[in-house]
Amino acid sequence: MNSRRDFLQKIGVSALGLSILPGYIQSNRAIYDPFEEGPLLRVAIMGLGGYGTRVAEAMQSCTKAKLVGVISGTPSKIKAWQARYNIPPKNCYNYGNFDEIKNNPDIDAVYVITPNGLHHDEVIRVAQAGKHVICEKPMALNAQQAQEMIDACKRANVRLLVGYRMHFEPHTLEIIRMRKAGEFGKIMFFQGLSGFIIGDPNQWRLNKELSGGGAMMDIGIYSVNGSRYMTGEEPIWVTAEETKTDPVKFKEGIDETIQFQFGFPSGAVASCLSTYSMNFLDRFFLNGLDGFAELDPATGYGPIRGRTNKGELNQPAVIHQTVQMDEMSDMILKGKQPIVPVDGEEALKDLKIIDAIYEAVKTGKRMEIKK
Repeated sequence: MNSRRDFLQKIGVSALGLSILPGYIQSNRAIYDPFEEGPLLRVAIMGLGGYGTRVAEAMQSCTKAKLVGVISGTPSKIKAWQARYNIPPKNCYNYGNFDEIKNNPDIDAVYVITPNGLHHDEVIRVAQAGKHVICEKPMALNAQQAQEMIDACKRANVRLLVGYRMHFEPHTLEIIRMRKAGEFGKIMFFQGLSGFIIGDPNQWRLNKELSGGGAMMDIGIYSVNGSRYMTGEEPIWVTAEETKTDPVKFKEGIDETIQFQFGFPSGAVASCLSTYSMNFLDRFFLNGLDGFAELDPATGYGPIRGRTNKGELNQPAVIHQTVQMDEMSDMILKGKQPIVPVDGEEALKDLKIIDAIYEAVKTGKRMEIKK
């Protein structure tokens, strides 16, 4: 694995492009030491769509991870990425032949950024090729698939991480620190609002085979996951109800809006909304007996804004994907433990909850959440 100094000499002025990325400010430089030596995680991105492009751009300012390869079914995209990111032909694959990465010592990990319904098979194939895996969320379509992916990675002795970028976001981590320190007192309530008005009715997110569902499998997972790291507890029951105003756009199996509630072992409760039919919904609120915390926006690409009963939070704005990839490099190469987990088991917990939400919608009953 190349040294960071060699890498920085090669990318040179690429940091100039940071100004075009949302959420970047100069304080980002205080977080990373560009001259710190150490191993570099060499990553291939699978899926060269909108989010894959965002990750690739953010990685240009990483000091611990480097984009070195691509996997795509579109030759023109591969050619464009080769030119933009100086990717050698030997590190370019398609969906039919990417198993051959097992013979490529210049790739350490593959970041799977494809539609949800493809994750299961692709992650298992990457693991069988002996490469570490980073997978976008939701990691799978359901808990059963997630467990199979976890088992495959364990058998192959590779790491399985999931793109929970908010687990590294400074405002989020400050609220978690305050909650752990008891500054909010006993936690009583969490509210998570996640939604936007979705556009193109023909996109993969509205295709059940590819998405596994609707808003819940896209934006709703943020409130599911956020309820857990904000309260510090795992929910034990869920109730849920779906509202559908446009059955033409949101066909059977594609949820438009779901309201769901959780109960936690301590007695705390959560009330959340996931929707594809309302804009301006990106807010977390945590209430304790001695204080509160709010993030608004809570999960957007930035900048995140937060406040508590003690005042505004003034943590630095960062490029989420840059922080995520550098942190994941340390996790894979140095064994670093994150404050909030980002492994396959973390994703499995979310998917067990989502399975229970869908079952609660279907039955109209309160569902116990399986351990």
